[in-house]
Amino acid sequence: MNTKKLSVIILCFLLTVFAVSGCGAKQPETTTAAPTQEQTSASETTAETTAAEETTAVPETVLEDGIYTAEFNTDSSMFKVNDANEGIGILTVENGQMTIHISLMSKKILNLFPGTAEDAQKSGAVLLEPSIDTVTYPDGLSEEVHGFDVPVPYLDEEFDCALIGEKGKWYDHKVSVTNPVPYEEEAAAIEDGEYTIQVTLEGGSGKASVTSPCNITVKDGQITAAIEWSSSKYDFMVVDGETYYPVNTEGNSLFEIPVKSIDGPYEVQADTIAMSQPHLIDYVLNFDAQTLTAK
Repeated sequence: MNTKKLSVIILCFLLTVFAVSGCGAKQPETTTAAPTQEQTSASETTAETTAAEETTAVPETVLEDGIYTAEFNTDSSMFKVNDANEGIGILTVENGQMTIHISLMSKKILNLFPGTAEDAQKSGAVLLEPSIDTVTYPDGLSEEVHGFDVPVPYLDEEFDCALIGEKGKWYDHKVSVTNPVPYEEEAAAIEDGEYTIQVTLEGGSGKASVTSPCNITVKDGQITAAIEWSSSKYDFMVVDGETYYPVNTEGNSLFEIPVKSIDGPYEVQADTIAMSQPHLIDYVLNFDAQTLTAK
């Protein structure tokens, strides 16, 4: 074989090897598969659900310290607020803690427990003891029933409240407290006229008292109470920063003072000259709205 022919064969062989090597070194193009319709829909649904949950989250209701009326709702026609009170209790908020006082239908419910019936029967469980409340019906008749101060963990949602009656058996119930209204608004709803109402006194040495029931006058929605002390030695009272003097000159000191609330505690001050020096003393008047009676 001559040299020229051999050179041609070698050249062809080298070109073939190069071509094959180049083809083998070529890397396939990397592609990213587009998301399927099902994957896209699932992502959108998840995002929408999360957004909806955030939107529909119920914010916690925070009440300022004070006295309110509120609806007390239960899951039983046998366990409810007395009909005379139309489902309403007195909600007190103190230091952020809520308690509602309710007057029940009778004295048949002996104790309540803020929790389940099972927990109420455990050692150390603290039961709610009843008070004796007087309710007055629209026809003027009155009746004594059991009342309870029920702790309220939150508003507008159900919580557990167990009860035990005369048969000695515990029962589970769900209750809720809704629609709190400042008590001043409730007081303004009383029709103009003259009334009597039960009132008690707290504070001082405990020796003083006020006449009960006292007279109440409502005019243009404004309430005035005639407070008669058990002594003639009170020369003025201070109510909401205003000073009031007796309206009589003989007998026990009698004052006519404005009041914003006809239930629960109402803070006043009274100055007595019965001691060697005059003393301005803090007192609390407790009006019982359930005893309000038209004259």
